[in-house]
Amino acid sequence: MLKPSLQLKLGQTLTMTPQLQQAIRLLQLPVLDLNAQIQDALEENIMLEMEDLPDVPKTSDESTAEIETIQAEDQWQTRADRRIQDGGWNGEGRPISEFADESGQTLREHLLWQLEMEQFSPREAMIGEAIIDAINDDGYLTIGLDEIEEILEPETGVRHAEIEAALAKVQRLDPAGIGARSLSECITLQLQQLDAATSGLELAMDLADQHLDLVATREYGELRRSLRTSEETLHDALALIRGCNPRPGQAVSPAAAEYVIPDVFVRKVDNRWQVEISPTGVPKLSVNQQYAKLLRGSGDHAVLRTQLQEARWLIRSLEIRNETLLKVATCIVKRQTEFLEQGDEAMKPMVLRDIADEIGMHESTISRVTTNKYMHTPRGVFEFKYFFSSHLATADGEEQSSTSVRAKIRKFIGAENPAKPLSDSKIASLLADEGIKVARRTVAKYRESMNIASSSERRQRPAR
Repeated sequence: MLKPSLQLKLGQTLTMTPQLQQAIRLLQLPVLDLNAQIQDALEENIMLEMEDLPDVPKTSDESTAEIETIQAEDQWQTRADRRIQDGGWNGEGRPISEFADESGQTLREHLLWQLEMEQFSPREAMIGEAIIDAINDDGYLTIGLDEIEEILEPETGVRHAEIEAALAKVQRLDPAGIGARSLSECITLQLQQLDAATSGLELAMDLADQHLDLVATREYGELRRSLRTSEETLHDALALIRGCNPRPGQAVSPAAAEYVIPDVFVRKVDNRWQVEISPTGVPKLSVNQQYAKLLRGSGDHAVLRTQLQEARWLIRSLEIRNETLLKVATCIVKRQTEFLEQGDEAMKPMVLRDIADEIGMHESTISRVTTNKYMHTPRGVFEFKYFFSSHLATADGEEQSSTSVRAKIRKFIGAENPAKPLSDSKIASLLADEGIKVARRTVAKYRESMNIASSSERRQRPAR
C-alpha cells in the first residue's frame, strides 16, 4: 500500500528571468529594429521618456498625490498620441518626421501609362496589359505567349497572332529592350532603335542574334574569321553591343538603396584607435521622475507600478547592450589594428572563441552581438562578422587569415597579363613563395567566392 511522504532534494536549475530574456533579445536586434521596439515601448509605457524631451508640466504642490496620479493617467494617451505624431527621433532626443521616398515610379506603372498614351486599340490594350503583368523588374517577359493566351478569358477569343502583334507594340515602348524573352532579343531591340547608317550596326545585329557566347568569352579572333570582317568593323559592332543595357527595366525602377546605420564608430586619435557607441543610433531613455514620485509610499496603481518596473528593465537592458557592443568592438579593433592601418592583406585570423575568451562571455553571446551590427571605420563600414575568418597555416608556423589570402589572390589577378592570366595552380605557387601553403582547390574556392572567372574565361585573345 502506497503512503504519502515528504522528501528533501538539493538541485541546481538554470532559469532565464524575463529581464535576461529581454536583454538577449535586444542584444541581437539591429539598430532599425531596435528603434522600432523602443518606439513601441514609448507609446505604451507612460513611465518611459526620451532624454532632452520637454518634461510633463508639473502640478501644484498643494494637490494631493491621488489627484496627481489621476492627472498622470489622463495625460498618458495624450503623450502617446504626441509620440505617434512625432514619428521618430534623430538620435539626440528631438522628435523628427521621416518619410520613405515613394516618388519613384514602378516599371509596370511606367509601361501602363505609355499604354494609355500610345495608339493601342481597346483590344490591344487588354492584351498589352496582360503582357506587362508578365514582365519582371529587369524588363524581361517571364512567360510564353501560349500562357498569356490562357490567362486571357476564353470568351475574348484572342488569337496567338494578336498576342504577337501586341507584344511587338509593347517592345517599342520605353525603355528600349523591354519585353524581350532573351538577352539576345533584348540587345537586338535596343540596336533596332539606332540609325540604320550607324557604323557596325549590321554586324552588331548579327552578333546579338547568333554569337553572343563568343562575345562573352572574348573570342574576337574566332569572330573575325567566321564573320570575315575587319578589325575596325568588329570594334564598332562590339562598342554598340556594350552600349546596350542587359537589364532595361532597372533604368525605370532601380533596386531600392539599403542604408546601414553603424552601431559603433572607430577613429584614430593621438595615434591610438578609439571605439565609441554611435550617438545617433539609439535614443537615450529615462524614467519619468514626475510619475515615479507619485507611486512612492502608495500601494495602489498596480498597472503603473508594473510599467515602472518594465521601464527600468528596458533601460538596464539597453545599457547592457551598449556595454557588450563596446567590449566586443574594442576587442575586435585591438586584434585587427593592422587591418585598419594597412588593409585586407593585414587581416588577422580570428574566430568567435577568441573574443569570447578575452572578454569572458559565451560564444553564443558574441554571435548575437556580431550579427547585423556594423562598425564605421576610416576604411569604410563593415559588419562585425567581416573581421572573423578561418586560420590558414604558413611555412614559418604563423597563421594567416582567409580574408588576407583572398586579398592577395585578388591582387595577383589584378596585376596579371590579360593575354596570359594566372591559373589557380600558379596563384597557389605565388602564395607558397610568400610562405602561405594553400591547395589549388582552395584557391579556386576563394576565387569563385569573389565572383572572379577562371583563367580561361579571363584570357583576352588579341584580334588577328
